[in-house]
Amino acid sequence: MLVAASILGSAATLLATSGVQTIKDIYINSQNDSTAQVKDDGIVKTSTRNVSTGRYGNALDFTKAAESTINSVVSIKSYATPRQQQFYGNDFDPFEFFFGPGFGGQGGTQRRQQQQQKKSEPQPMGSGSGVIISEDGYIVTNNHVIDGAEKLEVTLNDNRKFNARVIGTDPNTDIALLKISATKLKPIIFGNSDEVKVGEWVLAVGNPFGLNSSVTAGIVSAKARGINKGKNVGIESFIQHDAAVNPGNSGGALVNVEGELIGINTMIYSQTGNYAGHSFAIPSSVVKKIITDIKQYGSVQRAVLGISFTELDDEKAKENNITATSEGVYVNKVNDRSAAKEAGLKEGDVIVGINGVTVRNGAQMLEEMSKLRPGDKATIKFYRDNKLKSTEVTLKNDQGTTKITKSGDFTSLGCTFVPLTNEEKEELGISNGLKVVGVKNGKFKEAGIKDGFIITDINNIRVNNQDEVEDIYNAIMRDEESDKVMFITGITATGKKVYRAVDLADFEE
Repeated sequence: MLVAASILGSAATLLATSGVQTIKDIYINSQNDSTAQVKDDGIVKTSTRNVSTGRYGNALDFTKAAESTINSVVSIKSYATPRQQQFYGNDFDPFEFFFGPGFGGQGGTQRRQQQQQKKSEPQPMGSGSGVIISEDGYIVTNNHVIDGAEKLEVTLNDNRKFNARVIGTDPNTDIALLKISATKLKPIIFGNSDEVKVGEWVLAVGNPFGLNSSVTAGIVSAKARGINKGKNVGIESFIQHDAAVNPGNSGGALVNVEGELIGINTMIYSQTGNYAGHSFAIPSSVVKKIITDIKQYGSVQRAVLGISFTELDDEKAKENNITATSEGVYVNKVNDRSAAKEAGLKEGDVIVGINGVTVRNGAQMLEEMSKLRPGDKATIKFYRDNKLKSTEVTLKNDQGTTKITKSGDFTSLGCTFVPLTNEEKEELGISNGLKVVGVKNGKFKEAGIKDGFIITDINNIRVNNQDEVEDIYNAIMRDEESDKVMFITGITATGKKVYRAVDLADFEE
């Protein structure tokens, strides 16, 4: 069973969600070998070595990699205010209720006040790991490590503590980018996860069970491992390894013996919630692209090919008389106006390569696509009628254009919302709604909505206040599958019922 494990409070707690287990912890990644060249692209530092020298040699020595990486890994603690559910009034004393006067009284009241004060303050919610990627305090971790937190506390290997702020997150790939106010930190060097070989030695560095700066060793068991079939996730291609990873390791580093980052540990396969021999890391090539997008554009830029597919198997090959290949991605449908259609791909084609990388299954194709952005050109190799062909495709975004999408927030609507009074509802003959006020340049003005416009529902959901509108907005922006549009039913100042579509997509020319 794939399980998501995290350290909650002071105890390790198992969270089983369809078998996927996430591990909250920070791993430390080592600096590159002194003989290696390092390229700094302004986001991360990347090794330019072609081959990991650690694959060869007579003796195994992990000391250099361990020593150079532990100072690049941090511990992350998340805090949140507990939600207090009250079943009785504030003056209710259960001791007095059950046992009579004298068992509660002033002492009971004081206890309740102290408990309420404690509950109103952020309490430890969980802990995990993170990896320093820049000298000025940028840190990459898993999204599930920080999701829902009101406060994030980062502890460095030298025990210095900092409050962290979230720069951006990508729940689909379970990646988050944080920032602390610090300088002269020791960033990890990024290795090339594409060059990792099955059987290669790797180290996992993190804080399992709160044990800071723990290093474990193992080998790469498999690449492009798809473990989330049928689930709505954005990463299907993991590095599988057998270095011990436990609750508290999520967000930590997987490094090669040169101390170069090749993955961010994210999941384990376990029946118990603890390490059982199978760990999974997001490849560093995917991590680098995600955090670069967040830092440069404020949101992840996803390239869309525009096909539906299944993996080619023996049965599918026999059904369609495919004899030239036994593996690849079988195209079931090509979407209209898609990048694939413009490039000439057709139903029944079998994709076997993207940009020179062999594609044997869907996981490998999705991994290669995750490295690309809208507007990028890619060379697709495919079989048609058992003949190998090639075509160049210009990739698009989920809106069907090649533009880069920019990050937006609720304020981009350009207005505020005021609840209707009972008198206003009665006069309009409606049971719910709110009024648009303070319209300025923004999405609502672009859609033709003016001051005084009454909204009764958005995307078939009734609304009564600004918080409900913001919840709908956030749900739309988080959903990678839906169009970024608000369909609004409302009433004009003259009492006419009208419909408006507010396009929330934002692009950079």
